[in-house]
Amino acid sequence: MQKLEPRSRKVKVLATVGPASRSPEMLEKLLVAGADAFRVNMSHGEHADHAATIKAIRELEKTSGRPISILADLQGPKLRVGRFKDGQAVIRHSGHFTLDRDPAPGDETRVELPHPELFGILQKGQRLLINDGKIRLKVIKADEDAILCSAEVGGVISDRKGVNVPDAEVPIPALTEKDRRDLAFAVQQGVDWIGLSFVQRPEDLAEARKLMGGYGALCAKIEKPSAVKRLAEILEMSDGIMVARGDLGVELDPEEVPPLQKKIVDLARNAGKPVIVATQMLESMIESPTPTRAEVSDVANAVYDGADAVMLSAETAAGDWPVESVAIMSRIATQVERDDAYIGRVRYLDTPPDRTTADALAHACMTIADTVAISAVVVFTGSGSTARRVARERPSVPMLVLTPSVKTARRVGLLWGATAVATKDIGSFEEMIAKGKRMALRHRFGKAGDKLIALAGVPFGTPGSTNLLHVVTLTGDELKRHVSNDA
Repeated sequence: MQKLEPRSRKVKVLATVGPASRSPEMLEKLLVAGADAFRVNMSHGEHADHAATIKAIRELEKTSGRPISILADLQGPKLRVGRFKDGQAVIRHSGHFTLDRDPAPGDETRVELPHPELFGILQKGQRLLINDGKIRLKVIKADEDAILCSAEVGGVISDRKGVNVPDAEVPIPALTEKDRRDLAFAVQQGVDWIGLSFVQRPEDLAEARKLMGGYGALCAKIEKPSAVKRLAEILEMSDGIMVARGDLGVELDPEEVPPLQKKIVDLARNAGKPVIVATQMLESMIESPTPTRAEVSDVANAVYDGADAVMLSAETAAGDWPVESVAIMSRIATQVERDDAYIGRVRYLDTPPDRTTADALAHACMTIADTVAISAVVVFTGSGSTARRVARERPSVPMLVLTPSVKTARRVGLLWGATAVATKDIGSFEEMIAKGKRMALRHRFGKAGDKLIALAGVPFGTPGSTNLLHVVTLTGDELKRHVSNDA
């Protein structure tokens, strides 16, 4: 394929890969249509399928000339009921129904709940939601062997349907044995982000961190009310956050989710960590070539809120219109960012810089770009931390991230406004200015006469040393110089 031009859009589009999109040809179409990063859902498919997908994305990375971020999303400890005699049963409205530890097939009065950790922790009045909340049970009595419930909302229940427990913190680890195997596979495959599902407490992230062995970045998926209560601590332990609205919408009343989404986005932005808004964004496009107007507004609101990325799930993984889903999401975000009020809206959140030189300089990038005609901020970074600081301020111009680390270049693929290029490191101030100019011209972040902000740290190559900001003017002849040194 042809080398892709840099996108003008700052918000990133994260597309889930599945049966409808895992072929190399379809992945290329999704990238051209507007996908910036890809999600591999470990809940479905075999390791061999995922390995082929990851290999295809890495090949696409080479031919497109841009680093591509891959997020491996772990399944997490999904709670499920057992099996029924006839594959299903009907729970009567207002009737009684028991969840117990008996492995015998269930009927209209009872079924096995093969999760011993739930027995003894549930209390009278707490809720159990089955099949994404379609069946709602309220606990009457719970002991070590059985949970007697009243059906607030009955209906058909079938084998292995999921169970949500919104009113209690369930004493189970965030990583199952399957998750451990999947995480080891993902690290071995060199993915850039690990998505940790059903996080309830900050301690849940510790084991994942240990198993990752310092490789990759950790994204905590917020989908349980217990996680919301400890969100600040979870943010501190993670590298990014995903607002997973599907399970949040099951365990909370629907009207609670929109303000909570805004709260999570705000907290993540204040922490300077990327935040992804996910689930049911263009749900109707699983079957329809066009979204509903409400879905368009939903995506637009996430962009106005300042999310770093918006995610497509089944729309691209299994839907009939994966390319169209990516294209319309990209167009929605682009249109929002063209709104004259956009920058003001994403900056409604006050993100005062920490009392560090690096934060002060990142903040200065924003104010300089607002005051002087600047075409881009060129950030030199090894770990990506300087790029995160600049993105936190939501500058009005794009950010070109230059890094000697391919891993860092891929990881910032979910960061607002960032376009990353893996290139040789710099060793002097003069080299920094010359390379910044050349790379900005080469990747079309400016033209002759434009001004750039260059941000770096001295001594060069030292992590956490951001202490240098310089405004430079492009003259147009930098591109001709030392091109062979910019590998």
